Amino acid sequence: AVGKNKRLSKGKKGKGSKKLVDPFTKKDWYDIKAPSIFHVRNVGKTLVNRTAGTKLASDGLKGRVFEISLADLNKDDDQTFRKIRLRVDDVQGKNCLTNFHGMDLTRDKLCSMVKKWQTLIEAHVDVKTTDGYLLRVFSIGFTKKRNNQVKKTCYAKHTQVKAIRKKMVELITREVGANDMKEVVNKLIPDSIGKDIEKACQGIYPLHDVFIRKVKVLKRPKFDVGKLMELHGDGGSTTAGKGFSGETGEKVDRPEGYEPPVMEAV
Repeated sequence: AVGKNKRLSKGKKGKGSKKLVDPFTKKDWYDIKAPSIFHVRNVGKTLVNRTAGTKLASDGLKGRVFEISLADLNKDDDQTFRKIRLRVDDVQGKNCLTNFHGMDLTRDKLCSMVKKWQTLIEAHVDVKTTDGYLLRVFSIGFTKKRNNQVKKTCYAKHTQVKAIRKKMVELITREVGANDMKEVVNKLIPDSIGKDIEKACQGIYPLHDVFIRKVKVLKRPKFDVGKLMELHGDGGSTTAGKGFSGETGEKVDRPEGYEPPVMEAV
């Protein structure tokens, strides 16, 4: 027959059709641990298929990115508009150790700042931290009316906008480029860089609502367990070992003429 679908007639189902198994029986729950920079360390839980054959559960978890509100991470309701992205770098036991992977502002916060009768100024710059992370940092700011201003609008000239943008790029490069990732995150949480930009640009045109709008991690250095454990303080796991402190070892006191004992068999 014309237009007959031959594929349908091929696969005839037998009586012993495959029994349906609930996929959740093959899965395990893992805890997500945030770095020690944040007050709340237990962020939540994530689901992954159990290790079966060559497919490891840890491989399915590594590289997962979680987006969490900073208000939840720091128990501070004034920070609800800031979102932090955390990426799983290592799995120890049932704990997923995460690292900073980016920052963003919520859409409603951005929309609430954009208004008529003012100039919006944006800048972005790629900066490398001292520990080898390449970050792309976006900033945003708006011009502000003077206290005694009668005029309805407060538009900045193009030359002023260029000068403010140059100042933004300069400040971000200086603040981020001279610090490691941990210090940069500590600066992003209270947004001290935004306040510095606001102060520095007062002489060009008064600004308000100056924020680091977004941070992307473009490149990261080679994975180092020691650095990650340092970031997590106690590591959030018993396997980390108690006296572990990054790459440096622990000093052992021994008498002057000490020689190790000779072993009979190796």
